[in-house]
Amino acid sequence: MVANRLAVFYSITGAKEYHASMELVVDKFVSAKEQLQLLENAVKELSESLQEDGLSLVWKRFFVSDAINQSRFLNKTDAEAMSIVQQPPLSGFKATVLVYFVEDAQMATLTDNTVVMKRPGYEHFFHAQMHERAGDVSHQTQQIFNRYCDSLSQNGCSLEKNCIRTWIYVQNVDVQYAGMVVARRELFEREGLTPKTHFIASTGIEGRHIHPESLVVMDAYAVSNLKPGQVRFLKAPAHLNPTHEYGVTFERGTVVEYGDRRHVFISGTASINNKGEVVHPLDIEKQTVHTFNNVKALLAEADAGMDDVVHMIVYLRDIADYHTVNRYIEQHYITIPHVVVLAPVCRPGWLVEVECMAIVHAENKQYMNF
Repeated sequence: MVANRLAVFYSITGAKEYHASMELVVDKFVSAKEQLQLLENAVKELSESLQEDGLSLVWKRFFVSDAINQSRFLNKTDAEAMSIVQQPPLSGFKATVLVYFVEDAQMATLTDNTVVMKRPGYEHFFHAQMHERAGDVSHQTQQIFNRYCDSLSQNGCSLEKNCIRTWIYVQNVDVQYAGMVVARRELFEREGLTPKTHFIASTGIEGRHIHPESLVVMDAYAVSNLKPGQVRFLKAPAHLNPTHEYGVTFERGTVVEYGDRRHVFISGTASINNKGEVVHPLDIEKQTVHTFNNVKALLAEADAGMDDVVHMIVYLRDIADYHTVNRYIEQHYITIPHVVVLAPVCRPGWLVEVECMAIVHAENKQYMNF
């Protein structure tokens, strides 16, 4: 009924991490309620199975075809973070899900959509579905980031020092993206994030919330107690240019070093060159290859490769390109937990975008274990 792809990271000295993608394999005429219940049941079964090994469900992200109506079929417990984004899965079903589990994790709820995962050395903050329901896209972006910064501050963190990753979903991205970009840049400058310091790994892309008047929705991930030098940023300058050169403010990738491992977060990456130009316009096959080459270049800068990737999200602008891109994934990366969804990228010329996370064994005695 549900097919799982699972990536497991084992550490002799630290916690296990499990990442999984879950995709339905039932008749596509099954109702939305039944499809969502099947996915929820699969998450519950996997969670109960992993609980026996001491793992806790930390995060689940549902990609759905109709967030307003389908969200009523999804349930959040008091522990994990949950995100629902309208980015229709291109498998033909109404929903798919990514889930994340961690061993020996103490989970606590801060607000309805914010949870903290406590480990011996760090607290990991997962903010989900931050949104505003009034004003234009610029105002909503400002309000979301203001509330996020306040929440971080209340927990002894800041945007500059502790935020590792954001996902920003913009309704009608071809029209609204520019307003989000300007508002984010202004807030970043206020918070001390500039081209001379650093930005944050991010994906900014088409997506809708359960409230149609919410033009911007943001998920975010932050980590407390980070030391200077523990976080670094990936550039791959032979393949990509700094994002600020074409007016946006995010890092191509971010690395967090722990005592026993390295987390690598690759931002939404497309078919671009180091001059900021779209490569292979209108050619989905060549764009797909070039996009993955850029991803691999960023990973290599972190001493990682596609074999270390624990999950990835593939975004397509055109539903008709699904079979071409999915064939490429099945030929090269079929074992990696992944989802392929319909979500136009921030620049119309980009037909495909890929983001991912990788985990690599490392020994960094100057830092505490994950």
